[in-house]
Amino acid sequence: MAESSHPRLLRWAHSVLQPGFEGTTVPDWVRRRISEGLASVVLFGRNIHGPEQVAGLTTALYAENPGLVVAVDEEAGDVTRLEARTGASRPGNLALGTLDDIDVTEQVARDVGRELHGLGITLNYAPSADVNTNPLNPVIGVRSFGARPDVVSRHAAAWVRGLQSAGVAACAKHFPGHGDTVVDSHLGLPQVSADAGTLALTALPPFIAAMDAGVRAVMTAHLLVPAYDDRWPATLSRPVVGDLLRGELGFTGLVVTDAVEMGAVADRYGVPGAAVRAVAAGADAVCVGGGPAAEETTTRLADALVNAVLDGRLPERRLAEAAGRVREFAEWTGTLRRGAFVSTGTPGIGLAAARRAVRVHHKPDRDTGFPLVGIPHVVELSPATTPAIDPGTPWGVAEPLRTLCPGTTSVRLGEDQLQDGDEVLDRLALRPAAGRPLVVVVRDAARYGWMTRALAGLVRRRPDALVVEMGVPAGERPGAVYLATHGATRVSGIAAAEVLTGRTGSS
Repeated sequence: MAESSHPRLLRWAHSVLQPGFEGTTVPDWVRRRISEGLASVVLFGRNIHGPEQVAGLTTALYAENPGLVVAVDEEAGDVTRLEARTGASRPGNLALGTLDDIDVTEQVARDVGRELHGLGITLNYAPSADVNTNPLNPVIGVRSFGARPDVVSRHAAAWVRGLQSAGVAACAKHFPGHGDTVVDSHLGLPQVSADAGTLALTALPPFIAAMDAGVRAVMTAHLLVPAYDDRWPATLSRPVVGDLLRGELGFTGLVVTDAVEMGAVADRYGVPGAAVRAVAAGADAVCVGGGPAAEETTTRLADALVNAVLDGRLPERRLAEAAGRVREFAEWTGTLRRGAFVSTGTPGIGLAAARRAVRVHHKPDRDTGFPLVGIPHVVELSPATTPAIDPGTPWGVAEPLRTLCPGTTSVRLGEDQLQDGDEVLDRLALRPAAGRPLVVVVRDAARYGWMTRALAGLVRRRPDALVVEMGVPAGERPGAVYLATHGATRVSGIAAAEVLTGRTGSS
């Protein structure tokens, strides 16, 4: 074992890991590893039950090491850890980019930072600086500020400024850009086919803007970019991390990997192999999602890093450099946290922004019945979302509509339930809506053939249907009225319900 014979290497190895763990209190193994050099941990939805509990958790972590980096993946929007059980109270990036008011984006990010600061969290894996040039992207989508590099650049910079003004470090992701992909890197290895010149004009500008705004952490993507390296995924690539990010772009801060258990790298190289290769390529911190085997995984990775130094696959000076960068980053986050003036925030900024991000499209030749007259029946077509989104996070329009319009009925249907086709739609969607308004809610309809077909079938039978798209609006706009919320957060659902019932206007 590396533990007894090489304590210095083992401390360095522990310091470059950023593991998650199970439970809402600090496990004994995390306490032990912190004493052995672990310099960072990351919190997930499973660790979060409420503000007092999280504050107690971070206080207990800092009792082990006051300089610990405590990270979270809180993008707001669809990817939320703090509000995984309720749905986010702030809109996500696509809504903010659609609104295109950088002051609002900065206020939303500052509001996120204010909350994280109060909970004792020092690093947030946000914002996403990906330019979502492929509307069928299965993993980014509404997590991006949009499909235009200029829009994404100015809002990524505003997000960094807002978050860091509240004393929490930002992290621009997923370098060198995950926006033009059709594979979810949690499940497989995406490939970006654009040439280097195109990437310089499309994918890279938001990361440059984030750096100019003061970001000190960048997260790498698990994707293959042959324009830079036709062998190794970006996280494991010296040309991407060393030559491009460090060299050409001049980034001197912390490079952290996306979760190293993700299929794009773990399926090919194993989790320990991917971690070793990432550090050798220039990464300074390895994000480890954790889960039930978190303790065992952390032990395996620390030992793998030490053994890689001993057998020559990982230069000792590279591991020492990575550990030094983690230490410098931790010191900087402490200074950032202590120096922040955290106000009471902007009450209601999330809902106000979500309301302004709703877009309404009318069909002039249809009898719309809009705003709603009568008690509606709501049909929500529900896809299997990317693992980046907590599977328990609620979404939709039926619940907020029920609040505004008591008696509203609803059904939620997924792909499996629609295998029998029209019979299910007729029984559960159309018959209950007979003589009543029909609202159809979709989420990234253009990405799913089954959803597109179901939506088309419903609108064909009910051309007066009101359609709400809570994902990326792409392609046709079916329905008598088509609403785009640009995200499926709780406040986006409330905003859509208000528009449907005529309780508020939209820009």
